[in-house]
Amino acid sequence: MKGVILDCDSLGPADLDLSPIINQPVEWTIYPTTEPDQTVGRITDADIVLTNKVVLGQAEILAAPRLKYIGVLATGTNVIDLTTAGAQGITVTNITGYGTDSVVQHCFALMLALMTRLPDYNQAATDGRWAQSPFFCLLDFPIQQLAGSTLGIVGYGQLGKGVANIARAFGMNVRVASLPQRHNHGASDRTPLDELLPQVDVLSLHCPLAPETRNLIGEQQLARMKPSAFLINCARGGIVDEAALARALRDGQLAGAGIDVLSEEPPRSPNPLLEPDIPNLIVTPHCAWGSRESRQKLVALAGENITAFLGGISPI
Repeated sequence: MKGVILDCDSLGPADLDLSPIINQPVEWTIYPTTEPDQTVGRITDADIVLTNKVVLGQAEILAAPRLKYIGVLATGTNVIDLTTAGAQGITVTNITGYGTDSVVQHCFALMLALMTRLPDYNQAATDGRWAQSPFFCLLDFPIQQLAGSTLGIVGYGQLGKGVANIARAFGMNVRVASLPQRHNHGASDRTPLDELLPQVDVLSLHCPLAPETRNLIGEQQLARMKPSAFLINCARGGIVDEAALARALRDGQLAGAGIDVLSEEPPRSPNPLLEPDIPNLIVTPHCAWGSRESRQKLVALAGENITAFLGGISPI
């Protein structure tokens, strides 16, 4: 049985033990990256294909007549034509829950850096301003504390609940938004988003990107938030209207934002959130999930899925 890994380097630096995957009874061909025009040629004779971000659409799937299993090395399956795969009898699996701890940690790293103005104070300590202070300390930037503040969470799956647990440990009051046109699992303790926005000190996004959540946070929603509030987005870039957020930060309608995702990744085109003049904005390059522990767990779960498939057991 032949297997292909199309974009192994997307799992990060070469610090992982890949044995849960490569020790399977499969003849593997491993590619660091794969360009769209290379995909068909690389999977034509494959029985198993693993991909993170390489797209397997109808044309690619139909060009691989031996293909029996596609393993997505991520949570989202949007890179796979699931309809064509199903029609061809191909098993498709994804991996969930591997990055929860890493993403939750990143959310609070952003939150703490923004609310304590860490980048500003670090610069003030090294550019000479602290040395010129008449006092032992320098308090040029407003510091807010998590304890006693209200955290609004949009998307209350595993990630949202993980953020809520840590928030409560910090002494934050946690409120969960209900979203229009989405299942809220009958929860009676959720607050409609428009009603919740004026109440929060921090809004953290953890919902998937779908037609009903695209630009969920736009100009009108940002205007409803307190000028002292912060926005955290470690979900998907398209959930936030990026131009509207840039304007809100420049105009002082929002105290700050921490963003780990953009609408285009990597950002080949100009993005309004990458302009250098936006105050109290921290942007990180979709790395919230990327702790070594998180990535190693992903490999382990991928291996378990392959083992189950080869054993005739429905993968998780």
